[in-house]
Amino acid sequence: MTTAIREATPDDAAALAAVHVLSWRAAYSELLPGPYLDALDQEERAAVWRTRLAAPDRPTVLLATGAGGRVVAFSCFRAWPEEVPDEPGGAGGSGGSGGSDEPGGSDEPGALDPATTAELAALYALPEVWGTGVGRELLAASTAALTAAGFRTAALWVFAGNARGRRFYEAAGWRPDGVSVRDVTGGRELEELRYRRELFA
Repeated sequence: MTTAIREATPDDAAALAAVHVLSWRAAYSELLPGPYLDALDQEERAAVWRTRLAAPDRPTVLLATGAGGRVVAFSCFRAWPEEVPDEPGGAGGSGGSGGSDEPGGSDEPGALDPATTAELAALYALPEVWGTGVGRELLAASTAALTAAGFRTAALWVFAGNARGRRFYEAAGWRPDGVSVRDVTGGRELEELRYRRELFA
């Protein structure tokens, strides 16, 4: 499919929330309890994204859009946080961002240098575009943006049981760096692995 990539604005919050919730329900149906996934609220998530995108210290969020400008995928990245908030974890991109519920939500070991290391805090796509190349294109654009911003390394968190997500990142040159945490999401304790890759100009 033909896609375009652009940076998100607060007006994109509802579209981001839809991708976020629908991708979680599809990607984590075998990892997280059904009632927890069913209870994910797009309006609540949209409010979180609207606030985050309007904040002075907002992360960078890139959108992939398809026909008619519809948002079909997004990524979120920033400098590696010096202190990760202790919040629910759980998704296929990685650590949270100011109220996010991504993996890497507590007691981060093996601290990385935020001056040289970026965090890919999330990368999600609508299930209907999985396998079409949209995710690969968005990941490539994200790593290019991080390189242009002067980062030398990028890292992310991914559920150990998220085989599809792990294959996706490994195909793009990301590798587990030996750091893992256990966190509770939706009442279920899951292991999260930290993946890392070097960035080159």
